[in-house]
Amino acid sequence: MTKQQKILVIYYTQTGQLKRIIDKVVAPLQEYAAIDYEEIVPVQPFPFPWNKQQFYDTMPETVLGRPRGVQPLKTDPDAHYDLVILAYQPWFLSPSQPTAAFLQSPDAARLLRSKKVLTLIGARNMWLNAQETVKQHLYNAGADLVGNIALVDTSPNLVSVMTVLRWQFKGKKEATRFLPPAGVQEKEIEAAGRFAAPIAQALQQGRWEQLHPQLLELEAVTLKPNLVVLEDRGIRAFRYWSKFISAKGGPGAAARQARVSMYRALLLAGIFVLTPVTKISSLITLRLQRDKLLEEVAYYKGIRLRSGK
Repeated sequence: MTKQQKILVIYYTQTGQLKRIIDKVVAPLQEYAAIDYEEIVPVQPFPFPWNKQQFYDTMPETVLGRPRGVQPLKTDPDAHYDLVILAYQPWFLSPSQPTAAFLQSPDAARLLRSKKVLTLIGARNMWLNAQETVKQHLYNAGADLVGNIALVDTSPNLVSVMTVLRWQFKGKKEATRFLPPAGVQEKEIEAAGRFAAPIAQALQQGRWEQLHPQLLELEAVTLKPNLVVLEDRGIRAFRYWSKFISAKGGPGAAARQARVSMYRALLLAGIFVLTPVTKISSLITLRLQRDKLLEEVAYYKGIRLRSGK
């Protein structure tokens, strides 16, 4: 009798969208594996919808990797699993604070050691730096990243900014007369079950090196070159502002709120000004440095971690 495989799904979600994506991906896998779920729970919950100032005040510690603590895992960190699915959202081009707190915990180091890990991302459209950070944590824990699925809002960048801000601050996801629904498109969520077949095959055959190429054939990761350029510029700015704001105190400190407000105003202006400029510059870069930019796109679509990290 063949031993039943075991999968652990670790996740954090504010809106419930990521859990819906998880359910679509893993539902067909119930035929092949026993599936356990571990929801990451912050000690001090994050609000949803967000207060605007509190949302932007969350940026520095998110980018600097100084997250709020999370509650201990319910899962035995020494338990055996054939596959761990780590599902997360990026915040400010970085892993969400609950995800980062989990990855930095001693329990994560024990749980992930020598495990096959599949990352599952639900994002607006920018997840590259967040995934680089996650890859580094997985490498440090001795985990083996075998695949990545990144589902994103496929609306134009400025449209997705407007819809996600409305969702974050007002809790309204639905379409309006002029804007589409916020978040990952419903058709993309409904179609996410297609990724189960190669995952099941890898579980049954143990040929994990084939998993990510098969996921890419199913368009598990799509990436526009202009987003590589835009995100690179964005994370540089976030790192500067993170240090600038946190120099005046920790989260919620009154002394840093003026700097938070300054960052908040400049960020929104920068998004609307830089998005078209960056799209043009990326087209120029694609023409002048085509091979280099396409190499970057290929790298970010993959699962390896750059040497030297």
